[in-house]
Amino acid sequence: MEKKNFQEKEKSKDVRLNNIIQAKAVADSIRTSLGPKGMDKMIQDKKNEVLITNDGATILAKMEVVHPTAKMLVDVSKSQDIEVGDGTTSVVVIAGSLLQASQDLLNRAEKMAQKFLRDMGIDVNFNDRDSLLKSSNTSLNSKVVSQHSEILSPMAVDAILKITDPEKDKTVDLNDIKIVKKLGGTLEDVELVDGIVFTQRVMRSAGGPSRIENAKIGLIQFQLSSPKTDATHEIGIKEYQAIDRFFKEERKYILQMCAKIQKTGCNVLLIQKSILRDAISDLALQILAKMKILVIKDIERSEIEFVSKTLGCLPIASIESFVPEKLGHAKLVEESSTADGKIVKITGVANPGKTVSIILRGSNNLILDEAERSLHDALCVIRSIVKERKLLPGGGAPEIEVSMKLANWAKEQSGVESVCIRAYAEALEIIPYTLAENAGLHPISIVTELRNKHLQGQTSAGINIRTGQVGDILEENVVQPLLVTSSALSLATETVVMILKIDDIIGAR
Repeated sequence: MEKKNFQEKEKSKDVRLNNIIQAKAVADSIRTSLGPKGMDKMIQDKKNEVLITNDGATILAKMEVVHPTAKMLVDVSKSQDIEVGDGTTSVVVIAGSLLQASQDLLNRAEKMAQKFLRDMGIDVNFNDRDSLLKSSNTSLNSKVVSQHSEILSPMAVDAILKITDPEKDKTVDLNDIKIVKKLGGTLEDVELVDGIVFTQRVMRSAGGPSRIENAKIGLIQFQLSSPKTDATHEIGIKEYQAIDRFFKEERKYILQMCAKIQKTGCNVLLIQKSILRDAISDLALQILAKMKILVIKDIERSEIEFVSKTLGCLPIASIESFVPEKLGHAKLVEESSTADGKIVKITGVANPGKTVSIILRGSNNLILDEAERSLHDALCVIRSIVKERKLLPGGGAPEIEVSMKLANWAKEQSGVESVCIRAYAEALEIIPYTLAENAGLHPISIVTELRNKHLQGQTSAGINIRTGQVGDILEENVVQPLLVTSSALSLATETVVMILKIDDIIGAR
């Protein structure tokens, strides 16, 4: 019996050890991507498509992870990405470092760490555009497209400011920002459109217009084509006169619908994509072209809400409910050419919703995809400031400050609690250590110097990657939202506690 108990204890110990090893392996695999000097990863999938990125969430999402504990770290990175959009590498690196500490009472240490973080936070006024730009720049500096941060950063800030009321809003819905990617040109050609952009082309096969001023826009969810039966049937016509009557009735039916649309004053028609039959027939296109009505078809169902919100028009489900009150109004609807095809811009919306569109340009799909991810992270950083209006200095300053305060607090405790809190404090030093290591600096001497600066009361002292020295990181405009670090600590601690509670892994059939 004693032998059996001993074996069970040994098994639990081995499972925990294996869990820690697996989680640490995941953390180490992306640790070199942390910070402005972090390296990029080239990922090749099963279809031999290549992706180059240093975004932690993207790398982990593409990795083929098998071990359950490793999958938990992938999930925690996704949670960080959803919550704040940035710090996806940091949260995994911190979790891996905390697992090495492997002690109880992590939750208590985490609560004190959060308190120290909040005390260190700098209040930010959401109307202070410079502070928002600094945070956005810090996020973009570690990306592949960092050399274009002076273009992307103001765009991210302006986009959030356009869709947010600083006085009322406590969060931001990023679905109100539409990002359109088009090949050709460079990232310097990126454009913020106060309106909406469609990648669908104007239907010009029947000679219809491609530019409309003082547009009255209708958004329809029904088809402008001849009606069809609900089930599969065949209609047999034996006489020529019957064939003529059939086509005359079809023309009359479509003409009546087009006439009702024209009667409302509508001169731009957006048609939802249909999976059952053609959204619009050639005959309807010809009639609408003669009526000088611009037509864009194949609007995706998922875009309907955004289009409706942007243009102030209501989706129309049937021709009977097509009335002037449901139309949107804009100064200009225009089709323009790009190297990757045509796009349609609608600008000067009369009653605009709080939405905005961004056109990203790039020489290849790799650059476009990375620019989209980087811009998304920058948008998420600004959203984090909307949620929690405090900033922290970057460059490892908050982690080392919290680490030192926790270490001092640990001295006031006794027994196991003191040991646990001290280990938690030491684990937080992994962020400045890794930043220094990835920048090619001597990590031990840099962290030691950083600790000495903070002992002297220089709470904004951080690692200056450009100079390779420790200095006042606020003077370099390197700041980050409090929510990024706070969320990383909370999620990493929660994951570690969950992993440490597992003492066995059982395979299920």
